[in-house]
Amino acid sequence: MELGEVLQIIEGKVISRDVDLKQEIQMGGGADLMSDVLAFAQEGMLLMTGLTNPQVVRTAEMAGVVAIIFVRSKLPPPETIALAEEKGIPLLASRHTMFETCGRLYKAGLPASSLFEGVLKQWYETFESKKSGA
Repeated sequence: MELGEVLQIIEGKVISRDVDLKQEIQMGGGADLMSDVLAFAQEGMLLMTGLTNPQVVRTAEMAGVVAIIFVRSKLPPPETIALAEEKGIPLLASRHTMFETCGRLYKAGLPASSLFEGVLKQWYETFESKKSGA
């Protein structure tokens, strides 16, 4: 999915300069805990978050996130925008909640990070084995 299509789906706005709306997005995920981003992000991922500080950009760069959407009508401070432009990470804004922003993109066919499947497997093993043994 191209970043321009993402923008249309979420009814979003571009925050940073020189954004390539033809850039391909492979998958998406939403998090306000940067430790979750580091644990579950993959190269080519689009991050939805309500955090607007520069640490979000630093974490995104380390995790291979290719673009960030700030949800809930939040706008980042100038230092976050400057850092994102320096790192080449496009910033977008959505007036919708994280739930709705992620849901719109998922419904449109953007897949979730596959790294989450390992956690999901652990969940099923834990709770399905308890069901069987009960």
